[in-house]
Order: sequence, then structure tokens, then C-alpha cells
Amino acid sequence: MRKVVFRAAAVALLAGLFQGPAPVTAQNLFEPVIRVNDEAITRFEIEQRARMLMLFRTPGDPVKIAREQLIEDRLKIDAAETAGLVLEEAAIEAAMEEFASRGDMSAAEMIGQLETAGVEETTFRAFVRAGVIWRELVRARFANSISVSEEDVERAKLALTGSSGVRVLLSEIVLPVPQGQVEAVQQRALELSEIETIGGFADAARRYSASPSAERGGRLDWTTIDQLPEPLRPIVLGLSPGEVSDPLPTEQAIVLLQLRDIAETVAAEPRYSAIEYAAYYIDGGRSEAALARAAQVKASVDTCDDLYGVAQDQPPEVLARETKAPDEIPQDVARELAKLDPGEVSTALTRSNGQVLMFLMLCGRSPLLEGEGPTAEELNNFIRSRRLESYANGYLAQLRAEARIVER
Repeated sequence: MRKVVFRAAAVALLAGLFQGPAPVTAQNLFEPVIRVNDEAITRFEIEQRARMLMLFRTPGDPVKIAREQLIEDRLKIDAAETAGLVLEEAAIEAAMEEFASRGDMSAAEMIGQLETAGVEETTFRAFVRAGVIWRELVRARFANSISVSEEDVERAKLALTGSSGVRVLLSEIVLPVPQGQVEAVQQRALELSEIETIGGFADAARRYSASPSAERGGRLDWTTIDQLPEPLRPIVLGLSPGEVSDPLPTEQAIVLLQLRDIAETVAAEPRYSAIEYAAYYIDGGRSEAALARAAQVKASVDTCDDLYGVAQDQPPEVLARETKAPDEIPQDVARELAKLDPGEVSTALTRSNGQVLMFLMLCGRSPLLEGEGPTAEELNNFIRSRRLESYANGYLAQLRAEARIVER
């Protein structure tokens, strides 16, 4: 489906839907607009990166994000060169293939789609190169500093599998991120994350949240840990009752979670090796017409199979049916699926910058059989990668604080 969405985005750009930087003249196209130490970032680079981010469905303002990413890329590459790190071309090629495979494409296919939408191959290559060289630098610098104990592995097992039968009572606030309002929404999310009472969070949910749960003060029903998206499990388990999570960015929204209560069931809840779901895409986002169409579809279907009849004679990209491991599902989709039983529907999500409504239906869940859970080695690697990410973020913040950055 990602391949279809990517191609649809390319068509949208060619149709003139791209709302990125204003056109520039040939005279100032390669004018430096940012300097990072002795390195220049041109207007052309920013425009190209913003176009690519738009195609990748990156939430937020693509121009602002492009500027931030390019500044960080310069810092990462400079640090790697200072450390004497040399990156082989074969490593970049392999990373490009791996990145493209996430959208069920080869690197050549992805480059072709990008070029069709006006993004040059060098832009994609530079994006991947910065990521690879930073990963290698961080590993070389910090990997030997990380140790993992047996107790760490046991805690990770609980967080990833919910094997103890832990269930939680959560409330949510979902803040949409309209184009050009990223900073304002981030600031509001930070303010809301400081709420210390359950009543205060409920009031804020009614006032600000775009989720259907807003009318209930953001309150969700009891949910077992294994039903939550895997990245959320350690976050939720780290909260105390009444505490609110840090802002959690998802596609086109920022989410806040408050833990209202936590309990342990007598027996462990079933875990799942795969989740099957269907997404039917309706033009118009959350407009009255699109929501009315979603209501019509909901009234006419009982199972995912029924959606094939609904989508008959329409372009194939309007309907996608997926079977994925829980950790492979996008977080915003996984969060909605966790609320559903087979045959139930959510219309809380949109795509294409809010222009397309996602009619999401849970088809079924495949139980995780005994012995299919993560091994000790996999849990060890999970903990190491999270700690390495923490070291990397701190190191990047240090590089930025020490750099000379001039923006126009």
C-alpha cells in the first residue's frame, strides 16, 4: 500500500497540489540561505528536501522540517569527517535499497517516482547518506559504552509482550497539525503534558482533541498492554496514575496519553503475531460529505470482504488490505486498531495532509503461538538500540550547541 500512496502523492504534486516553497528565479536558486560552520545550505536544497518530505508523508511543515534536517545533516557529516569516518559507496547503495523496500520498491523505482515529482536523485542520495554515516559514527562512538542486564531484558519483555497480563486505563488527546502551524501545536502539546489531574486532562480533551473520544473527555476503555503499539508500551508502563506522557508525534497529529489506572489480570492476555486490517480511502478528509460517505459504507459492511464490493469499479488504490506484525503497523493505525474488535470501524484518521479520510476496519488478529515471542537476543538488541538512540540525540544536541548556525 505504501507504494500506492507514494505514487498517488507524486500524481498530486504533478497536479499542482504541492504547497511548498514559492517558486524562485534562476538567479537565487543556489543562493546560500543557511550556513552551518563553514558549510552552506542553498535554497534549492531546501526546496528539494521539502518536496521529498511531502512525498514521504512527513507530518508538519515540509519547509521547516527540511531546514532542520539539512542543518542536522551538515552537523552529522562534519562530525563523521572529523572522526575520520569513510563511507563506502556500496553502503549508501544498500541503504537506498533498504529504504525503498519499505515502500515495496527498488531504489531505481523510488528514484524514478521522485524524479517524476521533481525531486532529483542527488537529493534522495544525500538524505540516505547522512543517515547512514550518522548511524556508523554513533555506533563507533557509543556502542561499547552500553551494557544490558538480565533485569533490563525482563523489563523489556514485559513492555514488548505484555506477558504479565497487565492492562491499563488511558485517556487521549489528539491534536491535529495543520500545515504551517507545527510550532503552535507543539507548544500547546507541551503545555497540556504538564496537566496533573484526571479532571484537567478530560477538560482539555473536550476542548482540543480531534479524536472521537473527545466527547468522553478522552477516556478510553481498559486496554491490555499487548494491544498497544509496541513503541508505546514502555512509555505507558513508565507512567504513574494521573501522569501524562510527553507529546507523541504521529502522522498529521500529536498525541498525549494519560494513565488513569493500571491493573494485572489473573492470566496473561493473548498476544498476536499478525493483525489483518483494511483501509478504504475517501476523498474530502473530514468534510461532511466524506464523513457521510463513511457512514454509508459502515452501514453496508460487516466484514473486510464486504469492502471489495464497495470499492468495485474504483481505482485500486482506494482500498488496501494488509496483514502485518504488530510492530510493522504505523503507530496511528495501530493505536486505532487496538480499540477495535473484528468487523469494527474507525474513521479517526486522515491521509494526504487531511485531504483523504481513512475508513479503517479490523479484519482479525492471529494469536502468537508459544515460542514465537522475542528471544533474549532480540530483547537485548532492542534495549541497545533505544539506548544508542538516546546517546545519539544527546550528541547531536551538543554538536548543534557548539556550531555556528546563521539562517536567513
